[in-house]
Amino acid sequence: MSKKIHAFNDIIRKLRKDLLGKGPERIHSVFVDNMAISTLYGNLTPTEKFIAKTPEGKEMIHSARTKLIQDVYSTDPPEGLEELVGAKLVYLFSDIKVEEDIAVSVFVFDKEISMEEE
Repeated sequence: MSKKIHAFNDIIRKLRKDLLGKGPERIHSVFVDNMAISTLYGNLTPTEKFIAKTPEGKEMIHSARTKLIQDVYSTDPPEGLEELVGAKLVYLFSDIKVEEDIAVSVFVFDKEISMEEE
C-alpha cells in the first residue's frame, strides 16, 4: 500500500471515529483517475448493531450514516484530505450495507489524483 493511500485511509478513519464514536476496523482504498474509492469494513458500534436487529432499525442506521457522512464532507472536507491528494473534493457518494457492516465511499475530485509520493 502506498504511503498516500495509507494516509488517506487514516484521515477517513479518524473523521468517522471522531464523528460516530467508532472508525472502521479495515479500509481498502484505490485511486482511479479523479476518484478515490474506499471500502470500509466493521463500521457499526455495538449500539447500532443492536438497533439494526429490526427492519426499522436497519433503515434508521442506513439513513443516518449515509446522510451524516455526505453532509459532513459536503460542508467541510476532513483536514488534510485535499492537500494529500492535491485536488479539491467535488462530490462524495456513500452507502452502507448494514447487515454486512460494509460501507463504500466514492470521493470525486476536480482533477486526477497523482500516485507520486510527495
